Amino acid sequence: MRNIAIVAGGDSGEYKISIGSGRQVELNMDREKFVPWFIIIRGKQWYYQAGLKRFPVDRHDFSLTIGRRKIRFDAVFIAIHGTPGENGRLQGYFDLLGIPYTSCDVTTSALTFNKSYCKSVASTAGVPVARSLHLFCDDRDSLERIKAGLTLPVFIKPNNGGSSVGMSKVSLKKELAPALERAFREDNEVLAEEFIPGRELTCGVIRTRGEVVALPVTEILSKKDYFDYEAKYKTGMAEEVVPAHITPAQAEKCRQISKDLYRVLNCKGVVRFDYIFTGRQFFFLEVNTVPGLSAASIVPKMARAQGWSFTELISRLLEEIL
Repeated sequence: MRNIAIVAGGDSGEYKISIGSGRQVELNMDREKFVPWFIIIRGKQWYYQAGLKRFPVDRHDFSLTIGRRKIRFDAVFIAIHGTPGENGRLQGYFDLLGIPYTSCDVTTSALTFNKSYCKSVASTAGVPVARSLHLFCDDRDSLERIKAGLTLPVFIKPNNGGSSVGMSKVSLKKELAPALERAFREDNEVLAEEFIPGRELTCGVIRTRGEVVALPVTEILSKKDYFDYEAKYKTGMAEEVVPAHITPAQAEKCRQISKDLYRVLNCKGVVRFDYIFTGRQFFFLEVNTVPGLSAASIVPKMARAQGWSFTELISRLLEEIL
């Protein structure tokens, strides 16, 4: 059987979400094919824990030594949301070691993690995007640029990040400064993006067995004003409708846009594309290249609607790289 390292944790505000995703992958991995090893990465601490004892990872070759046994990994299942698992850093490390992994490569991970740059690529591919401004922490005129260039309400969010950490919806000019301050606490870059009224839809895409497959389109119904961190992870604050209540033609259009973006961005593994649907157009918001896989996450629900168990989804991801 193949040894599979499940890496979880990371150095962002999504640490706990990542641990939850990793544990679900470990719980649902097919034990007749794979041996899972749950590896926690947090800053300079990389380790496998058995009971109360921690076994450090040898980062020279990404291996474990337990007693006299040296464990090498056939592949890595990346379950780290945010840095260093979603922005290309771990991908470059594993590329240097020649160890296959389940997510997008270095270039795609770095590009898609930067929301502004990713929107630019999507726009050049002909996919509609909201008007936005890319702001940096040393900009002295961020407030004036937003007031002059965008129409309220706007979303203010960290440009490199996920799970809506540090994100605000701003409807009044007096709310802009505290929203920028909040976002800049999470990242040195901020995206200010015009609000587009519509329905929030999302579509997962996976390359499996020689084919790019778009999973059933899902609608997110948040009990909050928008799908923020609390709505995503607090029980009862949001509902995911799988498949979304849209026409077959609309669902097919969303799936086709998602497959086109998957190819244009050179994605690998399973990713999730988020949109605002106005009734006529799908406005691209962002792509999650390491989407959540916790018990509350959307992609496992999409997989079930596709007719795949969580175990089959994991197996398909690992089979593709092995």
